[in-house]
Amino acid sequence: MPANPYPQPSADEVDLVEVLRALADPVRLRIVVRLADSEYHPCGVEEYGLEIHKSTLSHHFKTLREAGITSTLVRGRNHGVKLRRDELESRFPGVLDSIVAAAATVAATAD
Repeated sequence: MPANPYPQPSADEVDLVEVLRALADPVRLRIVVRLADSEYHPCGVEEYGLEIHKSTLSHHFKTLREAGITSTLVRGRNHGVKLRRDELESRFPGVLDSIVAAAATVAATAD
């Protein structure tokens, strides 16, 4: 079986400062709110309601993955992204839920 083309840090290597740095970007925060259901989501721009180029979205996915926030599943030509919610919760209890809840509240008041 080939190596994962999208490596991610192990749960014990995830650093809180890197997580917070990745989530400081409004686009990445919006992606994480969309992924909050802990299901795999397609990697298309339309899935996230963002008006950015696909290459820019790929950069954001890479930043989230390398910070240990998301994982990427590859099945043939299809890619899916999901939060590593359980791993982040065990490493930093309550942090992700608090950030997602606050971001969702801000997004709801902005609409």
